[in-house]
Amino acid sequence: MTTPPPLRLVAFDMDGTLVDIVSSWAYVHAHFGANNDEAVRAFMNNEIDDVEFVRRDLALWHKHAPRISVQDLTQILSEVPLMPGARELMDRLRRPGITTAIVSGGIDILAERVQRELGMDLALANGFETDAEGVLVRGIIRVPVKRKEETLRALQARLGLTPAETASVGNSEIDVGLFRASRVGVAFNAQDDTVLSGANAIVVGKDLRNVLQAFNLP
Repeated sequence: MTTPPPLRLVAFDMDGTLVDIVSSWAYVHAHFGANNDEAVRAFMNNEIDDVEFVRRDLALWHKHAPRISVQDLTQILSEVPLMPGARELMDRLRRPGITTAIVSGGIDILAERVQRELGMDLALANGFETDAEGVLVRGIIRVPVKRKEETLRALQARLGLTPAETASVGNSEIDVGLFRASRVGVAFNAQDDTVLSGANAIVVGKDLRNVLQAFNLP
């Protein structure tokens, strides 16, 4: 039996995985007392794409704050809590020199904050074009929500790594794409049966330290 290569990259979903909220987009909607349930339904039914999904989300915010800016969004998202155990997990992964990356369909402002606070190497998430005053104009799609494996495979190519050297961690069906591009796929505090069936390791509850058991680190 061939021994697999050591893990050199761990990719993490953000919303519901590294931070203890279901969705960074929904968190902003809740701030304004709005919801995007109709857009979610249309997106999951393949009636709209990522670009239109973000356009509808931003249109909702504009109803409440027509000149919502990067600074406003940063303030709104500033109180989003990290998932318990996140710091300890990153500290442990750092020791053998494993690269850690956020690969998220969530908001890049939050992803960059999480990257800084946890000392992670990379953050790939979706964001916005702005005008000269920092007002949000339109969305930028860096991570196609239903095709996360494309983003992860591009990252692997950039780093000169393979799926056999990669693990990924996520909590919902849209993270199964990450698992397909990884040797180890960890369903963390799973939201649905699809992510459970797509994973080869399962962690119940909200403590990221328990993810370590799936990695067999030296």
